[in-house]
Amino acid sequence: MNQQEGYADDIVKGFVIWSMVWGLVAVLVGVFISFQIAFPQLNFPPYLTYGRLRPIHTNAGIFGWGIGSFMAFFIYITQRLTRTSLWSPGLAKAQLWLFNIVIALAAVTLAMGMNRSKEYAELEWPVASLVVVLWVIFAVNIVMTIVKRREEQMYISLWYILATLVGVAVLYLVNNAAIPVSLTKSYSAYAGANDANVQWWYGHNAVAMVLTTPPLAIFYYFLPKATGVPIYSHRMSVVAFWSLIFMYLWTGAHHLLWAPVPDWVQTLAMGFSVMLIAPSWAAVFNGYFSMNGQWHQMRENYLVKFLIFGITFYGMQTLQGPSQSIRTFSAFIHFTDWVPGHVHMGTLGWVSLVLFAAIYYTIPRLYHTEIYSIPLANVHFWLVLTGQLIFSITMWIAGVQQAAMLNATNPDGSLHYSFIETMVELYPYWHMRALGGVIYLAGLLVFLYNIYQTINGGKTQAAAQRA
Repeated sequence: MNQQEGYADDIVKGFVIWSMVWGLVAVLVGVFISFQIAFPQLNFPPYLTYGRLRPIHTNAGIFGWGIGSFMAFFIYITQRLTRTSLWSPGLAKAQLWLFNIVIALAAVTLAMGMNRSKEYAELEWPVASLVVVLWVIFAVNIVMTIVKRREEQMYISLWYILATLVGVAVLYLVNNAAIPVSLTKSYSAYAGANDANVQWWYGHNAVAMVLTTPPLAIFYYFLPKATGVPIYSHRMSVVAFWSLIFMYLWTGAHHLLWAPVPDWVQTLAMGFSVMLIAPSWAAVFNGYFSMNGQWHQMRENYLVKFLIFGITFYGMQTLQGPSQSIRTFSAFIHFTDWVPGHVHMGTLGWVSLVLFAAIYYTIPRLYHTEIYSIPLANVHFWLVLTGQLIFSITMWIAGVQQAAMLNATNPDGSLHYSFIETMVELYPYWHMRALGGVIYLAGLLVFLYNIYQTINGGKTQAAAQRA
């Protein structure tokens, strides 16, 4: 416990450190599989093939790095916004152990080929059941802390935290409903188009409840902390919150345009996806307007660069996403390399930049020291920004060329290019994507070194004080 404040901050330290470990694993595996695409001879069956490693990459990134960090900052933020210590620090310690066990089991089982073949829901039923237990422990602890809060006002970050806790629980339980046939194999409780519809109701809302509401909770808390000025409009943030939560739930079927699901379901998803631009950009404008008279901090305050570029990438994501939900555009770019470019702008740009800022802010305070090197933090920023832009822009260009070639026809209606001819043209782009990944990895290593030295400085300082 942090004795001065009465907050359970030791558990925050644990989650931050382990989320960084899993984040490094995710990026290392991601860089490796990007090289596997560019150089197929790097596929080593059966365990080190792209098919086995790709779900390890996504699960380590989204759940290890993402959820691990969100657990850390939900605990950190909730205590401070409620002015109340965590309901059960002991339960949180058990949660940390279970979290690491689940992520490790996920990596091992996926490498062995135990996979339900549902995106972001690949884990077989024994591991998925542990995820449910983990989330219940987490949710109960946070909700009970909010229930016994000493601060009556509910700041916007708490609304996003509660939405995450409820949303993830409902989504995960419904989509992971399965019929086990052995310890290592199960089949979905749904079939055919119904299974696809439930999967993408889950899949796109996992983007909402894991890659949108948590980083927004963190952004709304840490931007005022970093800048020293309040959020521009609490009312705008609350209206945007409720609009976002309502609209997102209807958008999943835009992944199934032109598929054998009812047209009205596709149209409903398309309409709500376009409507999502408004509440999404309300958060972007709230961030920008909060910087009125403070834009000089983009030069002087390294934390602000991470946060403002992060919310900017969020804004770009929420223009691309609705555009991609329109039938004609979806027919053009779906199943092309445009899609990983879009996704990685969100994960490497929006989510990770905000998390980097939050870690830079909290680690010195948790260890009662100063950040080891602001110049290194700036180097980290420019490396990850450059790597992410190379990755995303390369994939967007590749996707457009790929789509144009795949859709090109001869006067008689036959395809002008074979699939192999299309694929051959993509290799230069895949080389660039791998380069972007290497640059991003270099930035991540600088970040980890900076944090490691900061933690060591705090421990050294604490030891000197005790002596």
